[in-house]
Amino acid sequence: MARSTFPRDRFDDLPDATGRIGAHRAEPTRLRGWIVFLWAAIATLVLIIAGIFGTLVLSGRISLGADDASAPTFSASPTTPAVIDTSYTVVVLNGTAEDGLAASLREQVIAAGWADDTVETGNSDTTDFAQTTVYYLRDTDRAAAEGLAQTIGGAQIAQSDFLQPTDDPNTPDDESDVKRLVVVIGLDRAPGSTPAATAP
Repeated sequence: MARSTFPRDRFDDLPDATGRIGAHRAEPTRLRGWIVFLWAAIATLVLIIAGIFGTLVLSGRISLGADDASAPTFSASPTTPAVIDTSYTVVVLNGTAEDGLAASLREQVIAAGWADDTVETGNSDTTDFAQTTVYYLRDTDRAAAEGLAQTIGGAQIAQSDFLQPTDDPNTPDDESDVKRLVVVIGLDRAPGSTPAATAP
């Protein structure tokens, strides 16, 4: 060791220290980092759950009350009220192989108030139509279709342009304005038959 050229002072008489001098920090372990990350993840998850729960409570989707008034209630969706509207012409088609169904249903419709000359009958292109259906054209025709379906009983309704009149450009009248309901009789009205199709 090189000799010091500085003059001696009172610190030169101190004994040499043994061991470490100063602060020595241990190298952080990887496990401690994972613990911090885990706690942060848990805290984040708790905050998210609390936020979702609070939002549901404030929006009324969750009620903290225990009485019966807090139980969820269900209401049926509003439907178009059925009306018997005899201003519509009615076409009755037999969608089965059973003879006489169209004529019988025609008499039922006339008995409900339709004029004799406003109800026509015929045969569908198929003989295995499944469910008796009342077809209507416009949204405004739905109530009348519901009324006719209830009149004949057990029929469903469907919106379609099936057999609906179209305007003839060679005539002054607009034939598409004619209000018409089309009934296709299904195998549900034919004794001993098995429904197999759903299109007229």
